[in-house]
Amino acid sequence: MWCHRLSHLQRSLQNLLRRGVTCWAFQQPSFKSLFPLAIHWHHTASESLNCAWQQHEDHFELQYANTVMRFDYVWLRDHCRSASCYNSKTHQRSLDTASVDLCIKPKTIRLDETTLFFTWPDGHVTKYDLDWLVRNSYEGQKQKVIQPRILWNAEIYQRAQVPSVDFQSFLETNEGLKNFLQNFLLYGIAFVENVPPTQEHTEKLAERISLIRETIYGRMWYFTSDFSRGDTAYTKLALDRHTDTTYFQEPCGIQVFHCLKHEGTGGRTLLVDGFYAAEQVLQKAPEEFELLTEVPLKHEYIENVGECHNHMIGVGPVLNIYPWNKELYLIRYNNYDRAVINTVPYDVVHRWYAAHRTLTVELRRPENEFWVKLKPGRVLFIDNWRVLHGRESFTGYRQLCGCYLTRDDVLNTARLLGLQA
Repeated sequence: MWCHRLSHLQRSLQNLLRRGVTCWAFQQPSFKSLFPLAIHWHHTASESLNCAWQQHEDHFELQYANTVMRFDYVWLRDHCRSASCYNSKTHQRSLDTASVDLCIKPKTIRLDETTLFFTWPDGHVTKYDLDWLVRNSYEGQKQKVIQPRILWNAEIYQRAQVPSVDFQSFLETNEGLKNFLQNFLLYGIAFVENVPPTQEHTEKLAERISLIRETIYGRMWYFTSDFSRGDTAYTKLALDRHTDTTYFQEPCGIQVFHCLKHEGTGGRTLLVDGFYAAEQVLQKAPEEFELLTEVPLKHEYIENVGECHNHMIGVGPVLNIYPWNKELYLIRYNNYDRAVINTVPYDVVHRWYAAHRTLTVELRRPENEFWVKLKPGRVLFIDNWRVLHGRESFTGYRQLCGCYLTRDDVLNTARLLGLQA
């Protein structure tokens, strides 16, 4: 009976510790005798700071800003920001990480106001601001979104009345460029108006925010429905929703479309927020969402037309997430270019088909389809890692130009303008 009660008390105490509760019973003699190995919490003198920490054998535990954080001692030594360990001018590490003892432990730990001081066996002192630790801890990052977004279907996007940016404002002012990039980051699409309908002006527009990515299609691509390349895009046929260059190991991040001329009917562009559709799958069928993040697939592009000979293969799951916070950052969806499925065992492949069908149903819901007619002077930027595009069939002569942009450069431009990207 006594052993059963002791076991119950131990479990209760462990639960309290995990929730960060400081129990008054720690101070009672009877509990000290029952739990001689109970861990001692260190608290700040200031009650308003609400901070407590304890030193474990293999890690340091900190409770601060409503977050319970655990830090490996090697991590704490490796991330020291002292002048001898880190170059604050170049923002680069000077410390040789491989020289840190993997069994290192601090000799002493103390908290002064909002700064923690770790003194290591060799006398070196590392100091950390509490807020810095929250921002950079694994537990803190789990609660953060890398890039804020507004998920949308056709009604949500149209109701938002997202403004386009004028060509001159885009080129000549940081304000115009910042407004454009803010809309692009939030919605995954953005428009620039009043652009002279030439390839040269489209190129100038693209170069304002990024290096243009050279691909097998060239630097700037210019096409009509002449089937000059071995791709359905070079026809008058309808194109179902898809993302581009799924057959690249890293699909192109951003694409630019400018319709220079269309003498005929049809040809509207279809846009679908893939992240919105994926979120619906996550809510309705989380196990299928997870499967789409885990199963690797091959996509390929085989071309033998004229002098163009290419066989490209890209590998990756349909949905790509950051492992620490499960945030979706890339959708690789193209039923045209998906290769033979030979990377999935038989006992998984049927479940994958079911999950793929669930996602496809969401992507094809009419309420998720935003249709827009591209016309001369209106340039469309698409986040190819998020927004799927398609096209209805058309008649007549239709002439488009465009390019792919380097994703890192677009995000760099946004950050330099003070945006979170």
